[in-house]
Amino acid sequence: MSSTCVLPVLDCEVRVRARTAGSLKRFERARRTLAGGVSSGMRGHARPYPLFYRDGHGAYLTDVDGNSYLDFTLAWGPLILGHSPQVVCAALEQQLAHGFTFGAQHDLEYEFAERLVDLIPCADKVCFANSGTEIVQVALRLARAATGRLKHLKFEGHFHGWADSVMLSYHPSLEEIAGSSGLPIPVGAGQLPPDCALVAQWNDRASVEEMFAQHGGEIASLICEPLLANSGCIPPEPGFLEFLREITTRYGSLLIFDEVITGFRVHLEGAQGLYGVTPDLATYAKAVGAGMPLSILAGSSRYMDLIASGIVVHVGTLNGNPLALSGANATLQVLAHDHGEGLKKMGALGQRLRQGLESILRSRGLQVVTTGEGAVFHLAFMDHSPRNYRELLQQDSQLSSDFTLCMLAEGVLLMPDGRWYLSLAHTDADIDQALAAVGRAIN
Repeated sequence: MSSTCVLPVLDCEVRVRARTAGSLKRFERARRTLAGGVSSGMRGHARPYPLFYRDGHGAYLTDVDGNSYLDFTLAWGPLILGHSPQVVCAALEQQLAHGFTFGAQHDLEYEFAERLVDLIPCADKVCFANSGTEIVQVALRLARAATGRLKHLKFEGHFHGWADSVMLSYHPSLEEIAGSSGLPIPVGAGQLPPDCALVAQWNDRASVEEMFAQHGGEIASLICEPLLANSGCIPPEPGFLEFLREITTRYGSLLIFDEVITGFRVHLEGAQGLYGVTPDLATYAKAVGAGMPLSILAGSSRYMDLIASGIVVHVGTLNGNPLALSGANATLQVLAHDHGEGLKKMGALGQRLRQGLESILRSRGLQVVTTGEGAVFHLAFMDHSPRNYRELLQQDSQLSSDFTLCMLAEGVLLMPDGRWYLSLAHTDADIDQALAAVGRAIN
């Protein structure tokens, strides 16, 4: 199918620039003292420039120029209850009256841990940190200690934080892949040599078998996003996660699920509950804190007791701080209400949005597919659903970027990589508004 419509990109950029002068002024000022003008490098890719916001409520953000946006970015995923949810605000306000960090123990630590152990299939015990990057490093260290091995196996296109050990072969170009000789590809300059990392292809059993056949006695762990949310929201093919569970068990390696995105978003029990496969360890962040800085490692006592005994060192001044845990505890109470009925409704809204997007865009002659689960999915301008990151490279990334800009001109805020997030704050009316905006954006 060939495209029969052209997006009015120049007109859309002019419209956005005309109403966001305040953001441009702030961005130019920020770049004088803040590296890149943003606090996370990925935020700097926004077109025509990063916007600055002053207010967020429910499913909407308001920028410094007073423009309102229907938000499907949700702060890159954490805001599963939407912006400024009353239940979380109330919990934070109550905790603030008693202190926001102690550097010592408090009741919420074990109370929230008990709630997590009740929900997470692989969890006998948990520990806390503050970001997904941190907690992944704890998981990898724990796996090395438990097995006496040094290497970990990851998948191309999967993201596990910005640490040197895992920020490898994340979004390489075809040219980089061709010149890599199958070795891990660092994302940026200054990274340590990837001596302890191996890379396989998602949904490709042969590539995993090959890595274990060559390095099985060296592999401490296999880490993956059980749903490849960071590169196309590509789900595992039937039986693939079961295969990963079997081969890691066979070779004595630990299976680690990075549930930083899938945790408490795709299912009340995370991807483990959705797909019915239990790893040895799992990491969580983003949605579990509903916007508060919190990450979690969950696992069986066999491994977590290495942390409890001090054999594996896990420290951090702000780990388990009462402010973050109060927000997270309130969030899980909402998500767990009525056996996760809210998550099911959110997933149904996501499915309706996906179907509407596909219908409208295809009716305009565009090749488009959506992939994902429930309240997190990816929209790609291509003619087939990708199986892995390399197939995702076949999408029309320029058209995707143009579409995101045109949707911004229509008052709908989207992720720069084609990912869409929904929250419990989104409604049927919001879905109607988004689909109407799509119709306007591509005419």
